[in-house]
Amino acid sequence: MADIKTPHIPVMLSEVLSSLAPKDGEIYVDATFGNGGYTEAILKSADCKVIAIDRDPNVIKRAEELKSVYKDHFEFRAGQFSDIYSLINQPINGAVFDIGVSSMQLDQSERGFSFSKDAPLDMRMSCSGLSAYDIVNDTEEKELADIIYKYGEERKSRQIAAKIAAYRKTKPIETTKELAEIIYTVLHKTPNAIDPATRTFQALRIAVNNELNELEQGLNGALKLLKSDGRMVVVTFHSLEDRIVKTFFKEHTGKNMHVSRYMPEPVNTGDADFASCSKALMPSQKELDENKRARSAKLRFAVKK
Repeated sequence: MADIKTPHIPVMLSEVLSSLAPKDGEIYVDATFGNGGYTEAILKSADCKVIAIDRDPNVIKRAEELKSVYKDHFEFRAGQFSDIYSLINQPINGAVFDIGVSSMQLDQSERGFSFSKDAPLDMRMSCSGLSAYDIVNDTEEKELADIIYKYGEERKSRQIAAKIAAYRKTKPIETTKELAEIIYTVLHKTPNAIDPATRTFQALRIAVNNELNELEQGLNGALKLLKSDGRMVVVTFHSLEDRIVKTFFKEHTGKNMHVSRYMPEPVNTGDADFASCSKALMPSQKELDENKRARSAKLRFAVKK
C-alpha cells in the first residue's frame, strides 16, 4: 500500500505496536485518532482493520486521506472516546488510547492549547462547548484554585487564582500569553526548566475537555468490547492519567484490593477481566532525544482473559 506522509511523530510507536501485537484479519480501535500515526502504523503492520475515533472535526481531512489508501481496512467515526462502546458496538481485538492533547492541536496556535504562541484562550478539542476563556473569566476564585490544584497539581494554585481574579476585574483575560504572564507574577521563569505556566494550562485543558472522566468511561467501554486475548494499550502524559490507568488495570486484573483507613481489610473487587497487565513502560533515550513530546509519556497495556 502507498505511504502517506505523517508530519508528526507518534509517541512510543514501537512500544505501542509490540504491546498491541496486531494480527491479520483482526479489528482494532484507535480511540484517539489525532493525526493518524498509530492507525497507519497498525494498518502497515498486519492485514487488519482499524476503526478510529476522534472528537476533533479538524482531523476529518486526515481520516479521508487514510481512507483513500486503506479502503475497507479503515473506518473513521466522529465522537468522544468515552462513547467507544456505542460508537464501535462490535467485538474488537485491541484498542489503543493516546491520552491528552495531540501534536496537531498543539501546533495549531489558534486553538489556544499552548502558551508558546499567543492565541485566544480556547483549548476545546471538539471546537464546541465551554472554553478555557469561560473558565478563567467566569469561575469563582476558590473553585478556580481547586481546578488548578486538582488537575494541574499546582501547589501555588490559590495564589494564581487570586492573581487571575484580581486581573479580570479590570478586563477579561483573552489570550494564552495574557494568562501566562499573570502566572509568571506568581511563579518566575527559570532557564532550562519546565515553563511555570505548564501545570495551570494542563489543569484548564483537562477541565475544559472533561478528560479524566472521559478516560475512565473510555477504558470501561473498551473493556466491554474486547474479545478474549484482546489487548488494551494506553499512553499517558501526566500522573493523574497514569494513576487512573494503573488503578483500572490492577483492579480488573484482581491485583488491586481497595484498602482504606476506615476499612483496613482488603476487599476483593470481583472476578478479574484481564489475564495480565504491564508495568509502566517509558520512552527510549533515543526517542527522548528525537522527540521532546515523549518526555513525560508512559505506556501501560493489559490482556483480556
